[in-house]
Amino acid sequence: MGLKPIKVLEEIDKLRDWGLETLTKMISVPTVSPLGDRYEEFKNLIVEELSHVGITPKVITVPSEVVKECLGPEPAKYPRYIIIAKVGSGPTFHLNGHYDVVPGGSGWTVTEPFKPKVIDGKVYGRGSTDMKGGIASALLTLLALMKFESYLNFTYEVAMVPDEEVGGKSGTGYLVKSGISKPEYVIIAEGSSTRSVWIGHKGIVWGRVIVRGRSAHASTPWLGVNAFEKGVEVAQLFIKELKPRIESKVSKYEYDIEEGKKATIMFGGVVKGGAKINQVPSEFTFTFDRRVLPEESVEEVWREIKGFTNELRRRGYDVDVELISSSNPVVTEPTTDLVIKLKEATKEVVGIEPRATVCIGGLDMRYYIEAGYKAVTYGPGTPKTAHAPDEFIVYEDVINVAKVYAVTARKLF
Repeated sequence: MGLKPIKVLEEIDKLRDWGLETLTKMISVPTVSPLGDRYEEFKNLIVEELSHVGITPKVITVPSEVVKECLGPEPAKYPRYIIIAKVGSGPTFHLNGHYDVVPGGSGWTVTEPFKPKVIDGKVYGRGSTDMKGGIASALLTLLALMKFESYLNFTYEVAMVPDEEVGGKSGTGYLVKSGISKPEYVIIAEGSSTRSVWIGHKGIVWGRVIVRGRSAHASTPWLGVNAFEKGVEVAQLFIKELKPRIESKVSKYEYDIEEGKKATIMFGGVVKGGAKINQVPSEFTFTFDRRVLPEESVEEVWREIKGFTNELRRRGYDVDVELISSSNPVVTEPTTDLVIKLKEATKEVVGIEPRATVCIGGLDMRYYIEAGYKAVTYGPGTPKTAHAPDEFIVYEDVINVAKVYAVTARKLF
């Protein structure tokens, strides 16, 4: 970039009022997924706000059949939009932000979920941290760079996508698969805080253990096989024998939370069994949630669980296991130029050098990394306020992150 970055940073400061007004307008639209019945209103808002400053974004409608396959028939009644705005030319520096949010929920004391309020520099409202604050940062950088577009030797691109909170296949997944954008570098503007660059995240294996018995009348239980009683035994064996094996596996990467370095498995999120109080249950099921380290693969994790189940069958239990869903872990190595330059930029703007860590939850960056792109997650806000009552974001963090994006771009191109 032939322009001194200080000019861009000064321009971001001049845009403070625009950014705050746009952020509160975005929060005011309850873009709750999976239904997505207010997505069109959000799309219209963004198109209008950007048109006022001379930017005409590209709007892509996700095919309804894709939405139906991913989310079912009811959400497919409402269009999904991917909104892309960009300036410059040349290799692409791509920012991604999801505009869908979780339901407002109860327990709010400062304001109502979709009536944003600004108090002492904090913007309260559902989606402030997760993640309309990140979208605001990305757009602030976009507007600042637009003023100096003739100096740019790269394309700065912002993609606003739906449905991250429900898996992302009909949002970022569709965008990446379509090949509409082929970026050199990707930053997901999710709220990692300025203290962390998320270079990856764990994978997930969700499954169900099925224990079978034989039904009988409760007055003659000896004529049946109680699947509940057998299921309790099976669950205890999973907990006492398999769980310690799994938790002995430790990642080499850094995590925001020290406990996150371990592989984990959680049993019993959903438990079912029996149909009637006076009938011996013929089936008992319980689920498990296995978080997969970047050093592992979904395939080897599934083999381990399947192998343990087969071991229990050899011990005489009528037990099986089925896979519900899975996603692979992903990681961008901390020595990658994107990670190094982003850390340097944060140090210059904020005065602290963030850690390169693996996120314990799932993120949309998996779609980019699995497609071969360099991608990390870095944005304003902190995970502890996301999805919570009185969700908020410190607006100064929104401004600082916008500046970090600009400085990172200057360092990379």
